[in-house]
Amino acid sequence: MTDAVMLFAAGFGTRMGALTKDRPKPLVKVAGKPLIDHAMRFVRDFPDARVVVNAHYKSGQIIDFFDGTDVKVSVETPQILDTGGGLKAALPLLDADVIFTMNTDAVWDGPNPLRVLKSAWKDDMQALLLCVPKAQTIGHAGKGDIDISPNGRATWGIETIYSGVQIIRSDIVSNTPETVFSLKAIWQKLEANGKLKAVVYPGRWCDVGHPDGITLAEDMLRTTDV
Repeated sequence: MTDAVMLFAAGFGTRMGALTKDRPKPLVKVAGKPLIDHAMRFVRDFPDARVVVNAHYKSGQIIDFFDGTDVKVSVETPQILDTGGGLKAALPLLDADVIFTMNTDAVWDGPNPLRVLKSAWKDDMQALLLCVPKAQTIGHAGKGDIDISPNGRATWGIETIYSGVQIIRSDIVSNTPETVFSLKAIWQKLEANGKLKAVVYPGRWCDVGHPDGITLAEDMLRTTDV
């Protein structure tokens, strides 16, 4: 499989409050570097990957951040397209049958999440979600998202939290007729047909979608070598 990675960076970051008044959430700093650079640390482990970042809110700052690199920016205008629509719009730039997607508002303590997914991917899969057991999550106040059966089948449940990282086939995205839609709409169809798969992340994961998450993530990183 050709490595292609889509990083989601188009959101308004409203939960961050004043921190996103003058910058997009992926450029908010944690432990001295922008959130999106915490994600790029894992992407750089795939030096030949095609990498696309979407942008909408204060998109010029995202463009400037990646200026001079091989990362391509897919600007969503005039409207934001949500996760599914954003990925669909970026497919020509990604040019791959199978794509990693990654949110940029989390910090990790453990192995490269992209490699964990890639090692579990099988050619007959449609979408494979990376999930974290609730006891290994930090800063996430909500209930769980996914239960995972012994054979890797994912169903809606409470045992694990979706980490914001997955592998998905591009054709099920391109065949979705809507322009603006969430990836969850695709997952719901796959789950109903028993075709949604998931794998457990063995390390820790911190949600940095809110201001308190910054301190929590920095505290977590102090106990690691990251």
